[in-house]
Amino acid sequence: MALPFQKELEKYKNIDEDELLGKLSEEELKQLENVLDDLDPESALLPAGFRQKDQTQKAATGPFDREHLLSYLEKEALEHKDREDFVPFTGEKKGKIFIPKQKPIQSYTEEKISLDPELEEALTSASDTELCDLAAILGMHNLITNTQLCDIVGSNSGVGKDDFSNVVKGEKMLPVFDEPPNPTNVEESLRRIKKNDSRLTEVNLNNIKNIPIPTLKEFAEALEDNTHVTCFSLAATRSNDPVAVAFADMLKVNKTLKSLNLESNFITGAGIQALIDALKENETLAEIKIDNQRQQLGTAVELEMARMLEENTKILKFGYQFTQQGPRTRAANAITKNNDLVRKRRVEGDHQ
Repeated sequence: MALPFQKELEKYKNIDEDELLGKLSEEELKQLENVLDDLDPESALLPAGFRQKDQTQKAATGPFDREHLLSYLEKEALEHKDREDFVPFTGEKKGKIFIPKQKPIQSYTEEKISLDPELEEALTSASDTELCDLAAILGMHNLITNTQLCDIVGSNSGVGKDDFSNVVKGEKMLPVFDEPPNPTNVEESLRRIKKNDSRLTEVNLNNIKNIPIPTLKEFAEALEDNTHVTCFSLAATRSNDPVAVAFADMLKVNKTLKSLNLESNFITGAGIQALIDALKENETLAEIKIDNQRQQLGTAVELEMARMLEENTKILKFGYQFTQQGPRTRAANAITKNNDLVRKRRVEGDHQ
């Protein structure tokens, strides 16, 4: 139920404020400005000087002269002597100066051990095997290896080396071999794509660092008319934004490519944005990988990715690690929905 004062305010909803202000004269505008100053004199958001009217332009009222009063106050202030300090300032530092205590340096004196001449001569002329036996007898196992301990204990007790229980076992180190170079012939692959060779369906240029940028753009231009290549990968090829724009132009016309890998390159947000715009028109690509670029793409680009995946129902795999929770959730839901659509079409095809 509307209150009475609310009904009265209904007639002011459609009033054009600009038209009303345009009809006011200069004096009326000044009067309105003074009225507005009085509306909120205690607003903490305004400076103190803006919370009240500017009354300095008013004419003097009564027998008081404002200018004469201000000059008198200024003169009195200059002639008034400052109060002397009880403790005059001398600039001296009070109290004791802090001097950190020097920690005593701990010195270790080497303990000299004197042995009998016969014992010292015996240790000097002893072999490594004899020294290991002596260390095992004295219980100084940290001076001998595990294999030597097995030989000593096993020979004395009749236990073979295989039966000796070893608590600590060294981890076997697995050799790590360098990844073999990519054997793909770049010039031959480009020539076959341009000729639309029906036997060439997959092209892998991954980790080939010396491909010139113009050559990579030629690959994109050649794929525009190719009808056989379904999988193209150029990860870690130092591709940049011009290469990404060239592949974006290719995706707008290509009707065959199903998988594209652009991971681990130097593509920025501008190049990724071009690819996203192209994917809004592409209806054949099912997988694209753009993760691990040299710099982060930003929240705006991630939001565009999520929006594109919600519009494109053909992409089933999207290789990118989102940094923001919102776009990540939207993208995951879109990919799940696209896979469900494919599964539904397959089930309906089986029933027919």
